[in-house]
Amino acid sequence: MTQGGTKPHTTGEQRQPRVVIAGAGMTGILTAITLRQAGIRDLLILEKRSSVGGTWRENRYPGVACDVPSHFYSYSFAPNPDWQRRFASGEEIQAYFERVFHTYGLGTVTRFNQQLVHSEYRRGRWHLKTDCGHTYQADFFVCATGILHHPCYPNIPGLDSFEGACFHTARWPQSAPVDGTRVGVIGTGSTACQLIPALADRSQHISVFQRTPQWIMRLSNPGFGPTTRLALRRLPPLQRLVRWSHQLLLSHLFSKAVIGRKVPHWIISTLCKLNLRFSVRDPVLRRKLTPDYTVGCKRLIINSEFYRAVQRDTVSLETAAIRKVVPKGVVTDDGKLHRLDTLILATGFRPFEFMRPMVVIGEGGVTIEQQWRHKVQAYRSLLIPGFPNLFLMLGPNTPIGNFSVIAMSEVQVNYLLQLIQQWQQRRFDAVSARTSAMEAFNQSLKAGMKGTVWLGGCQSWYLDKDGDPAMWPFSWQRWVDEMAAPQMDHLRLHRYGNG
Repeated sequence: MTQGGTKPHTTGEQRQPRVVIAGAGMTGILTAITLRQAGIRDLLILEKRSSVGGTWRENRYPGVACDVPSHFYSYSFAPNPDWQRRFASGEEIQAYFERVFHTYGLGTVTRFNQQLVHSEYRRGRWHLKTDCGHTYQADFFVCATGILHHPCYPNIPGLDSFEGACFHTARWPQSAPVDGTRVGVIGTGSTACQLIPALADRSQHISVFQRTPQWIMRLSNPGFGPTTRLALRRLPPLQRLVRWSHQLLLSHLFSKAVIGRKVPHWIISTLCKLNLRFSVRDPVLRRKLTPDYTVGCKRLIINSEFYRAVQRDTVSLETAAIRKVVPKGVVTDDGKLHRLDTLILATGFRPFEFMRPMVVIGEGGVTIEQQWRHKVQAYRSLLIPGFPNLFLMLGPNTPIGNFSVIAMSEVQVNYLLQLIQQWQQRRFDAVSARTSAMEAFNQSLKAGMKGTVWLGGCQSWYLDKDGDPAMWPFSWQRWVDEMAAPQMDHLRLHRYGNG
């Protein structure tokens, strides 16, 4: 990747673009590999940390794992026959991404410890600056910064006054003081449900502060023995069959359940309710753990250990609201002081930040903050009007749900590659979404939300500040079909005459 320059490279009649990718997480690695395989060589990955992996690098808390089956949570072009379990641990997933990164030789095009702080579009070129003062120019800017990298800290009076160790799960210290101590965990979402069972044998006592109970679906996590892994390694069709079966289950059961299909939703709801009924013996505790909203309204938790852990004598579930944090612990609304040595914030992330706090300036000096001052929106979850040649990966209304984000990103990368190839053929110098197309796209999403479970009476990270779910309200197959090829009449094509 060259710094500076004013004109794109040319090879005969086909231009060769300069591409900068922000982030060396799952999507950044995927994008770089896909573009290289398509013959695009002048590319650069800028990574803010010293290693790859994104959210799997950031989240190192005990028990961290994926809730998507491992053979589906992997690149379609880089299957892994050696997954140890059905649901892989965070450590194993991180090792997988590191292996793929090095196998495809991406180290030569990656600059670590360079966080993009400023990006500005001027007449067909993105001008980029990192926190260490390096500057770059690019024809295309792919923002693969992800959605789960800005920790959400609770606004609790006195939180800074706590005398013990206090940290967010995404900022887990290397020597976290949890062994033999009195631990408080704020939150009962997916992270907490993984963390609490992992700490139950290590801590003296765990106080779990629950604001809202969660629906939990029990799925076992069997290991793959040497014989199974050998068979998968030697029989690629078998591995493809396993991957396909997981995709089929998620797309036809989980994904259809949350968009309001009655039979899939009844199956999921029944399984969750039976899990709670037969896993928690004490009726008082069971009532505390019973949500009052539709199954799937919040992200469905896949877990087989939390209910068992929360019934241990060394674990207590606190449902009274937290009034304040004091130096010695947490005070709840019932006036009780819960004495703690360590306070862990399992309070999730701020999903609508995307590339921020990076300064992003599009046409006419319009910033991303101005563009999104009323609502965070994008066309096809990928293109933003007024920001040509910028691709926001896994943007708003990507069908996250209980599905593989790798599969989603592969669909998006294929879409952006088609646009870059049209640029190479000189059909335009820059491309952005028409405002009218984005508005129509988001109106169709809003209309489609009416039958979904996300409007089922809960507060969740799926909802934006207006209470609208930033999700995909249709089937997975419709997402694939609609992203198969760009609708060029929805796009604004720019020509500058500099090629």
